[in-house]
Amino acid sequence: MRPKIYLYGDSITEESFGDGGWGASLSHHFSRTVDVVLRGYSGYNTRWALKVAERIFPPVESGGVPPLAVTVFFGANDACLPDRYSAFQHVPLHEYKQNLHSIISFFKKRWPEIVILLITPPPIDEDARLRHPYIENPSGLPERTNEAAGAYAQACMSVAKEHGCPVVDLWIKMQECPDWKQAYLSDGLHLTQAGNRIVFEEVVKKLKEQGISVEKLPVDLPLIANIDPQDPLKAFQDY
Repeated sequence: MRPKIYLYGDSITEESFGDGGWGASLSHHFSRTVDVVLRGYSGYNTRWALKVAERIFPPVESGGVPPLAVTVFFGANDACLPDRYSAFQHVPLHEYKQNLHSIISFFKKRWPEIVILLITPPPIDEDARLRHPYIENPSGLPERTNEAAGAYAQACMSVAKEHGCPVVDLWIKMQECPDWKQAYLSDGLHLTQAGNRIVFEEVVKKLKEQGISVEKLPVDLPLIANIDPQDPLKAFQDY
């Protein structure tokens, strides 16, 4: 059986298997070695993610192969402002941190050897959020701000450090580009293909630092180059 890498997150994860998405790129990158499994839930925050984790990630059956890694990519919805139209998604900063602690503990208890890779929420283009509200916005104010997203990104970084988990600081990484709003964000929140590429490259880099790379993972069946044209079935004897 191929090992798995789970992608756990909100809409930015759910959409990651679209054209040019970071999840699709990961699946292609790890083809023949790992199954990349999507578990993205649009609109979810850490409160809801913690509530349903037990249902989403059942224990591995006896003799099964535990997953290699899981990406945990929440915070963009937690950081919705509590006095704006997406207030129902808001999770206070202190609870967000505690929920991340609990999600990490859940995965460590279920699969002690798993690599847990945290990803911070991305930066926010507030003007674009005003142009692309997903429900009626009577206040005329953005439901998210870049400042709030930054605070949740810092909290995510802090939790990762406490647990010794690898982390992608997407909030900082994207803003290294002067044109990040247009280059990386399609609606002030979700990612363009270039933004998806940033996530893909950072995830691959962090996983490689944890010893998970195409170079080190065995393929699940013989490569065509290893099949003897004179005796093709011989190559399958060891599988």
